Amino acid sequence: MDWLVTIAQFLVNEILSVPAYLIGLITAAGLLALKKSAGQIVGGAIKATLGFLLIGAGAGLVVSSLAPLGEMIQGATGAHGVIPTNEAIVGIAQDRFGARVAWLMIAGFGLGLLLARFTPLRYVFLTGHHMLFMATMLTMVLATAGLSGWVVVTVGGVLLGILLVSMPAFAHPWTKRITGNNSIAIGHFGTAGYVTAGAVGQLVGKRSRSTEEMKLPEGLRFLRDSMVATALSMLLIYMIMAILYVVEAGEQTAFKAFAADSGEAATGLGNYLMQAVMQGLQFGIAVAVILFGVRTILGELVPAFQGIAQKVVPGAVPALDAPIVFPYAQNAVLVGFLSSFVGGLCTLALLAWVLNPAFGLALVLPGLVPHFFTGGAAGVYGNATGGRRGAALGAFCNGILITLLPAVLLKVLGTFGDANTTFGDADFGWFGSLIGFAGKAGPTGGIVLMLAAGAVVLAGAVLVQKRVVEPGWDPGARRDALLPPGSDGDGTPTSPTGAATGAATGAVPRRYAKLAPPAGAPTPPPPPED
Repeated sequence: MDWLVTIAQFLVNEILSVPAYLIGLITAAGLLALKKSAGQIVGGAIKATLGFLLIGAGAGLVVSSLAPLGEMIQGATGAHGVIPTNEAIVGIAQDRFGARVAWLMIAGFGLGLLLARFTPLRYVFLTGHHMLFMATMLTMVLATAGLSGWVVVTVGGVLLGILLVSMPAFAHPWTKRITGNNSIAIGHFGTAGYVTAGAVGQLVGKRSRSTEEMKLPEGLRFLRDSMVATALSMLLIYMIMAILYVVEAGEQTAFKAFAADSGEAATGLGNYLMQAVMQGLQFGIAVAVILFGVRTILGELVPAFQGIAQKVVPGAVPALDAPIVFPYAQNAVLVGFLSSFVGGLCTLALLAWVLNPAFGLALVLPGLVPHFFTGGAAGVYGNATGGRRGAALGAFCNGILITLLPAVLLKVLGTFGDANTTFGDADFGWFGSLIGFAGKAGPTGGIVLMLAAGAVVLAGAVLVQKRVVEPGWDPGARRDALLPPGSDGDGTPTSPTGAATGAATGAVPRRYAKLAPPAGAPTPPPPPED
């Protein structure tokens, strides 16, 4: 049986958990189903793979540029606590539960495809690393509840399969508002934060203009370039925290902040400040790389996916990683990141002053990387329904969720609660806590409650799909009615046909053409037909 475990671990750890390989294989399968030539299949698969590798390269640059900033914030404020990092907690868990995680992920992915084929939830979840993270979290929670190995794999596989098709459905009304059609969905376990941001945008937006329509003085017109604006904003944040850190900790300690990740410690105050400037500029480069990678993969994956949609899962919609929405409102990404981080800081204060003394919840420090990716996406969702106010307040609420929920999740992770790290995104927090507390009812009662929770999630997703998504409910329609005639929900001028400038025309109803992609972004194909 060892060879079966080895094969399962290879498939999960070396292929299915690597988004670039998974996307390349999916693209090749789609092109093959479309009967493309061998050259087109190989070229399309490689280009899609490279697109995801570009996203990964950008993410690596983001992590590298944010690492010293996190140390500065902790040193300047004196805050200590748990830092949510998905990769860290997954690495710790793999030593104990590697085989169970492998089988659980394979079972969940297979069930997800069956549910996509035979239910109204036609979403195929393609974010491989998030499948691995959720499989690991479910394994940890179920094992902590005292369930045997095969029960962990069976029950966890069912729950994972349900989540893979359900979470994209819950967010899809807002995703369609962003993209303008039904060609892609969000496949990222920060969905609770994105739905919350979209809902908050509906409540507070009204006549608020889009983040992409900011009016700037002539001297600040260069900030219309989102890459420049992002780099400058991070440069200022870095400089402020660098100064606070050196004042609080002293030069000898502060100069070592840049020595992490094979970097070099500052040699003097001037060198220290200029390294801070460089890290801010590196962050701007990282965002540009991520956006280019997203555009590259959209250009290859979405057309190729029509082959799979037609041959394997009729009417399927690919559910992709959170940065897939970044190109649709690039200023909102920055607004969302900053607002989410502020929300995390406010929630940290609440944990320190109230919730930690009262309930023993851990102090969860705002991790800049999850706040950038989930906060940035939340900003895009909030902007789609509520403009600038929606982007800021919606992402602020996302920051609250990804700080509070990990503190609750630690209560059901058993000995892993002492690992000084945990899962960071919203869906890990709420679903893991729900399943973990259900497991406290005992082996039999716990299994019943867990499966009941999964059934409720699946039924709710089917209800949303049939009653909300398919009828075409537009979450920003009320806001659009308050805007002047001749503009879309984001303030973008419309053509005589009513489609937003730059958006695909004739492929979808007027009510979905809200946010036009930026120049250079590929135009998604029309939605697949059932």
